[in-house]
Amino acid sequence: MRQPIPLPDYAFAPHYFTHAHGHRQHYVDVGSGAPVLMLHGNPSWSYYFRHLIHALKANYRCVVPDHIGMGLSDKPPASAYDYHLAQRVADLDALLSQLIAQGAPSQGWTLILHDWGGMIGMAYAVRHPERIARLVILNTGAFPNPKALKLPFALKLVRDSWLGRVLVTRCNAFAWGASRFGVKRALRPSERAALLSPYDSPAHRIATLKFVQDIPLTPADRGYDLVQQTGAQLGQFADRPAIIFWGLRDFVFDRSFLEVWRQKLPRAEVHEYADAGHYVLEDAHERIVPELQRFLAES
Repeated sequence: MRQPIPLPDYAFAPHYFTHAHGHRQHYVDVGSGAPVLMLHGNPSWSYYFRHLIHALKANYRCVVPDHIGMGLSDKPPASAYDYHLAQRVADLDALLSQLIAQGAPSQGWTLILHDWGGMIGMAYAVRHPERIARLVILNTGAFPNPKALKLPFALKLVRDSWLGRVLVTRCNAFAWGASRFGVKRALRPSERAALLSPYDSPAHRIATLKFVQDIPLTPADRGYDLVQQTGAQLGQFADRPAIIFWGLRDFVFDRSFLEVWRQKLPRAEVHEYADAGHYVLEDAHERIVPELQRFLAES
């Protein structure tokens, strides 16, 4: 029997929500106070937010889900789950509706968004703008790709070729590559193993593949309308307190994405890290945490 891989700094009690589609979604729910929702992207999971959870749980209620197919959530085959953006947003809506029904605040949520978490979280936000109090943006997007049809070679390979599919599902290449090239300060072996641990077999790597295949670039792609509509409505959050933490050495979410956020959220406080990559919290959490704590206390 395979032994569980240690998860450094992640000793949080598990919580689960069973959706109407029958799959269980894992989430961290720790602390008390104003609610903070942290949404990860691909191929990470709630472990990515461990430093923020520890820093905020004394004063805030931290809710940190794993998307279906990722982290400690169920990992159904593609035949049993619709691995697309609209379903991700519906899952988030269902989870938060359940938490609100159980007594979580219906308003005053702070969103902390990274990678695909930005698209999922902001699509939810435009559905329920009255629930959103503050935004924290970490190397993400919630609008059509500002580089039009251009994707980095690695993403294009995975999205559009049989070889990419094989490399992701058979070799775990996408999660492995992100843990190596998504940081500019090497992870400790135990941390890297923890980030990779949910994706330990081809059957458990479906979500990491489907997220890339789901990237909508043209109006013909499924999900493009939702991306376009969400991006067009981001201006309504320009009056919300917002802060941006951006790793400048991200070859996917580069300066072109950051500039769109500056346009959409012109009052946002922006912190750029020239020595940080896509996993900006891994590279710069010691600098981000105190700035985030100050922002939350003041806004």
